[in-house]
Order: sequence, then C-alpha cells, then structure tokens
Amino acid sequence: MATEACENKPKNVADQGRNRRVLQDIGNLVDISKRITNQEAEKIKKPSFETTKVLAAGKIVQPEGPEVIIISSDEEDSEQVKETKKKKEPAKGLNSKQHSTKKNVKTLSAILSARSRAACGRTYKPKDHVHDVDAADVDNELAAVEYIDELYKYYKFAESESRVYDYMGSQPDVNAKMRAILVDWLIEVHRKFELMPETLHLTVNIVDRFLSLKVVSRKELQLVGISSMLIACKYEEIWAPEVNDFVCISDNSYKREQVLVMEKTILRKLEWYLTVPTPYVFLVRYIKASSPPDKEMENMVYFLAELSLVHYATVILYGPSVIAASAVYAARVTLGRSPFWTQTLEHYTGFSEDQLRECAKLMVSFHSLAGESKLKAVFKKFCNPERCSVALLPPAKCLLIENAR
Repeated sequence: MATEACENKPKNVADQGRNRRVLQDIGNLVDISKRITNQEAEKIKKPSFETTKVLAAGKIVQPEGPEVIIISSDEEDSEQVKETKKKKEPAKGLNSKQHSTKKNVKTLSAILSARSRAACGRTYKPKDHVHDVDAADVDNELAAVEYIDELYKYYKFAESESRVYDYMGSQPDVNAKMRAILVDWLIEVHRKFELMPETLHLTVNIVDRFLSLKVVSRKELQLVGISSMLIACKYEEIWAPEVNDFVCISDNSYKREQVLVMEKTILRKLEWYLTVPTPYVFLVRYIKASSPPDKEMENMVYFLAELSLVHYATVILYGPSVIAASAVYAARVTLGRSPFWTQTLEHYTGFSEDQLRECAKLMVSFHSLAGESKLKAVFKKFCNPERCSVALLPPAKCLLIENAR
C-alpha cells in the first residue's frame, strides 16, 4: 500500500516538499529500492543509517542505527531544519559529498601552502613570538603601562629636535679630541659624586647642544662642562651637588660666580629646553626588551653606550634611539646571547639587525681600544666587579672582522 501511495503522488511533490507541513501520518514506510542508482549499488554492501533497506528478497529490514524522523512546522525556519539534519543524519547523496570534498580541499590546500613556503625558506613566525615586556608591571602605577608605548613613540618623534650634528666646523678653538677629554673627565666626576645615569647623559647632551650654538674658547670648555652638569643635577637628582663642589672638583680653576654666569648663559641659549630624550631613556626600555635581563647584560650595554658618549663620531652620526639599540645589539653579540636580535627587540626598538650593524661595529671597535686608550674613565668604571667587570671581557670578534673588511 505504501508503494502504491508513493506511485500515485503528483509530479510536483518535490516542490511541495520544500515547504513541508506537519505530518498527520508518519507510519508509511517508503520503498527506496527504485532510488538506488548503479553507481551507488556497490555501497549497499556496507551498513548505513537509511530509514529502511530493501534486500533482494523484498523484505524490509530495519537499519542498525536509530531511525531519524524530522517533523517541522510552518513556524520553523528552513535553515534550522537543515542544521538539525546535519547533526542527526549522516551525509548522503551528491550534495553531501560535494560539501565534504570542499571541506577537505580547504584543509589540504592550507597544508600544501605551508609546506611550499617551508620548502622555499619562506617561514613566517607568528606574532606570539613577541614577548610582552610590560605584562609584569600591570599593577605598577609608576610603570605607566597604559601610556608607555605612546611615550616612546613621542620620544622617537622628539629626538630629532634635540639631536646635534657636526658642529666642530663652527668651533675655531675646540676640536673633537678636546671634547672627548672633557666628556671622559665628566664621567669621572659623575662617578665620584655617585650621580644617577640620567644625569650623565643629559650633561653630555647639554654640552653638545650648547657647543653647536655658541663659540667657546678652549679655556671655557671645562667651565661649560661643570655648568652643564650642575644644570643636569638640578633637573635629575634629588640631592644635587652644590656649586662649590664643582668649583672644588675643577681644582678651583673657576670662581663660583663664573659657574653661575655660565649656567644662565647655557639656559638662555637652550631656551630652557631640558626635557629631551637622551640615549639613557631608550636604554632602559631596550634592556627590558632584551629578555631575560641580567646584570652582566645590563652593565655591558651601559659600558658600550658610555664609550659612545666619549667619541664625537657616534654622537653626530646616530640618534639617541639608534645608539641605545646598537648598544643592546653589540652587548648581545659580545656576550654570545642567541639569537643576537629577537622579534621582541625589533618590535620595541623599531630597528632591524641590519640597521644597527654599522653603529654596533663602531662601539665594538671602541671596546677593543678601551684598555689602551689614554681616556680610561669608562674602562676603569666598568672594570669594577660590582659592574661584572664587563670592560675586561673580549670584544665581539665577528663584528670586529666585519669592520676590518
């Protein structure tokens, strides 16, 4: 009876099936033997979860799996019905096969693309390799984690305003060698007064900016140095040395009044512009990005950075951020840290290894000559065991060889 009912259905039954009504009678079983094509005949050997199976004897056999009957109403969404079918019924028919094949092709394509890139050497590292150096300081209000990235973007933008270029041509009585002697002596004074590292970098910045704006005689050069350090101490230190301390340390070469007059002259010439990004500002950030940080690494970076302060060529050729990043790179090469430059460092510094190599070579050459140089303030300072004696370590040979070529 069920077969006859099926045969007596009108031709447009397929169209009506799209908008199915609530079934009144679900007891009718449909003979599906007539729907099986020649290509699908071989698949009947394996058990499947069809509603019914008709064998050669014509007997109806219940399937091994549970019978799934979907009843939908007018209010049910057709998309919801399709999703229910996908979850409860196994895929069958041509449309199901096409859907499954498309899914596999997608996965296979991704795998083949990845293998192709690897074979060509084009491997891409995920962004997860960039370590968040501020994660540990989230609860530290002084770290200003919410604003730190914007701050350093501004520092990089503003460093060009306070950067000095070749000014020795405008100084008839002063040369680069005299400047080096002055800076070496200021480093020694800085160590004796036990001042903050920020003070030293700001002092050298003030000296260079003032010399680039005003002609100074040879006799006044030391006066410019102690007056610049006095200004930097007032800006950075909690307890700044007194004017008489600087007069005494200069072997009474100048009077107290002379120091105060030079201090006013410098401030007027610089227009009181003292909030500048020095190399130290970037050094703190870049050392933090060179994880895992340790005392030896930190002292080696400061050693190379202070050596570069003494030499005029470094200051005029490279900006503060480049000097700081190059000091970190040269220190990692010197200490054999692997890799020499990481994704984290490139992310936070904004410089690649190739951009820093030339400046790093210059620093390593200063390191190789530090023990034999007459200007030994930096060398003696970092020979101290408290600073891990980093000045006594051999310089980076690989960078020295490249520099010799």
